[in-house]
Amino acid sequence: MKRVSTPDAGTPGRDGRLRSLAVWLCAALVIILLDQIVKLWIVQSLSYGQRIRVLPFFDITLLFNTGAAFSFLANGGGAQRWLFTGLALVAAVFIAGWLYRNPRQPVLCAALASIMGGALGNAADRLLHGHVVDFLLFYWHDWYFPAFNVADIAITCGAGLLILDEIRRARHKPDS
Repeated sequence: MKRVSTPDAGTPGRDGRLRSLAVWLCAALVIILLDQIVKLWIVQSLSYGQRIRVLPFFDITLLFNTGAAFSFLANGGGAQRWLFTGLALVAAVFIAGWLYRNPRQPVLCAALASIMGGALGNAADRLLHGHVVDFLLFYWHDWYFPAFNVADIAITCGAGLLILDEIRRARHKPDS
């Protein structure tokens, strides 16, 4: 008699994994759409470098970043556009696999979907415009934090969730 293996009761089957993946990919898509809609509104509403004071330490402005975070490699001669776009696409494929393999870890999946959505939101800018649109500017007197956008917020929040999830996981790990 041939023995048929059944999946562990705690592990969802292929259909459950695909459903979970679809949910998290939709979450990433919402982030991409929100990011692109806000950027479009900013580009249509402001001229380059224009600043609107919101608070004594916060402005809405229109700036373009050809580099990565904190304008890293902004003066790279143009190759950085394709490098960072390629990295975002490779990361998205890697993250999709990670989401598929971990459907029962909602904090991890939320972190990964946020990072994916943010990375692809900025990649869309690089493909469409050759630069990333930044518009949130925080400062204090003569100190300025580099301008950023919704995609950057998603990436940062996702990274924070990853750290929190790992701390939580380490605290609940049985002693070996």
